[in-house]
Amino acid sequence: MSIVALNKVTLIGLTADKEPMLEDLQALGCVDLIPLRPEREAGEPQPPPAGIEEALKFLRDCPSRRRHQVRDPHGFDPVEVQRKVLAVRKRLLDLEEERDFLLRRLRDLAPWGDFEFPSLEEMGGYRLWFYVVPHADLPRFHRLPYYQEVVRRDNRFSYLVLISPHEPRDTPLPRVHVGNRPRWVLQQRLDEVELAIEDTQAERAWLTRWYELLKRNLAFLRDRAALAAAGRKVLHRRPVVALQGWAPVERLPALAEQARGRRMVFQAEAPRRDENPPTLLRNPPALAAGEDLVNFYMTPGYHTWDPSSIVFVSFALFFAMILADAGYAALLGTGLLLAWRKLGRSRAGRRYRPLLASIVALSVGYGMLVGSYFGASPPPGSFLHRFHVLDMGDTNLMMAISVLIGCLHIILASTMDALRHPRLRDGLASIGWVLIVVAGLLVVLGEGFGIPLPALLPLVLLGGGMVLVLAWTAPGEPPVKRFLKGLLGLTHITGAFGDVLSYLRLFALGLASGSLATQFNQMSATLVESMPGIGLLIAILVLILGHGVNLALGLASGVIHGLRLNVIEFFKWGLKEEGRLFNPLRRSDERGTGFR
Repeated sequence: MSIVALNKVTLIGLTADKEPMLEDLQALGCVDLIPLRPEREAGEPQPPPAGIEEALKFLRDCPSRRRHQVRDPHGFDPVEVQRKVLAVRKRLLDLEEERDFLLRRLRDLAPWGDFEFPSLEEMGGYRLWFYVVPHADLPRFHRLPYYQEVVRRDNRFSYLVLISPHEPRDTPLPRVHVGNRPRWVLQQRLDEVELAIEDTQAERAWLTRWYELLKRNLAFLRDRAALAAAGRKVLHRRPVVALQGWAPVERLPALAEQARGRRMVFQAEAPRRDENPPTLLRNPPALAAGEDLVNFYMTPGYHTWDPSSIVFVSFALFFAMILADAGYAALLGTGLLLAWRKLGRSRAGRRYRPLLASIVALSVGYGMLVGSYFGASPPPGSFLHRFHVLDMGDTNLMMAISVLIGCLHIILASTMDALRHPRLRDGLASIGWVLIVVAGLLVVLGEGFGIPLPALLPLVLLGGGMVLVLAWTAPGEPPVKRFLKGLLGLTHITGAFGDVLSYLRLFALGLASGSLATQFNQMSATLVESMPGIGLLIAILVLILGHGVNLALGLASGVIHGLRLNVIEFFKWGLKEEGRLFNPLRRSDERGTGFR
């Protein structure tokens, strides 16, 4: 597990080399570009690459039958076809929006009848203001000092017109907007819009003949959009262009060779401490899914550390403890086996197979330890009973195990945070928190597991940890400010205590899942005894529905709380800086779940 070392690279060449330079970088796929071009020079933002997918979706969802597909790619310009499709899509959306507006305005005008507004001069500077008034509120309007007329009534409302040179501000109800165009003009425009929509839909249907060719050129169009976006990050000062970006150290020779081939200036330099490069995580393929679990919540800062492998293991363990049933785990394992080959057909599927397999294996193992198989325990003396070493009903033991896991998780997070600093003094505060949590852990070991320990050892560790936190929370500050920040840091002791107790959810959710499974089993047994014959069928339905619901709740709880303990409690103590994910300029066919 590691964060890949990056260097800042600079390329300078002639204006004519701009496009070839970007295409070469896209082929290499290892440079995350830094915008050098001022925003005022970048011009209007271009449509995002998502427009490509929108164009395909627009053609796919065409209400008319798709036209016969053009198979010959000669003369086919995917960029031009994409432009036409998106233009038709925009025109259709605008027309449909105008049609909805016209229909709404005609509906609002219907109670007022057909009329045309006289000119302001003919009205002597007065204007008409329209109100839809419930009958009970009409006397309140009559008391207003304006000329007014009720032009229509129905069973609920009176349609009132006030005459005033300015909009009345003291009315009990807001006015309604009827616009300045008469109904016949709106109706005429509506007819025009409806015809235009029909013509646009016909043009859309005509464009569907290019759907398959456009779909086959999806990667090309994505690459063109990415190149256009990258071009707006390049600094252009005729006759030269320059770009900067972050690149992995091991790819620098390839970049230097490319620059020499283009006769361009190439420079690479290590990032300064005050710079914040993007973060590129790299793990063995078996643990790569841990990167996605980490990035789901936040990307670690470049100067921090990679928690992917730890989160991989702890998430699988927490999931197993929350599910807490070997029978449910066996069902999940069966489903995974059936889907194993299908998952192997995609890169994302191959990436997640080790994580899913680990979850199933740990869930089966933990379910055997607590002796739960669809809520039933193995009979004494049986083979499976030999593995039943944890009693979920022993509240003190299970709570102690959960707190032990919480302490170890937070100790590991603080230790990794301390080790990532280049200078020892910067990590002493984290070491202090390690000592404080270790002191609590020793108390748990002594009280929960009966392990004999020296009585003063927890107090010594607690005192030493508090001193380190007090003295080294802000080592670079003046003495008074340093002391005050140290005192503020010590107030997090209550937070550490609360975070450790958060791990009790592992026991609580596992116990809840096991209790529900047991209750469904008891309900089914009662039905069989009380209703011979038909009771068996009802009992089977209760078992299937009950365990199905319980399994769904266990899956949701395992994912939500398994992630929560990692990304909230663990990250709080282990990751103090958030970063940005490494996103290089590369070709679409090389896009995946992570750069390698």
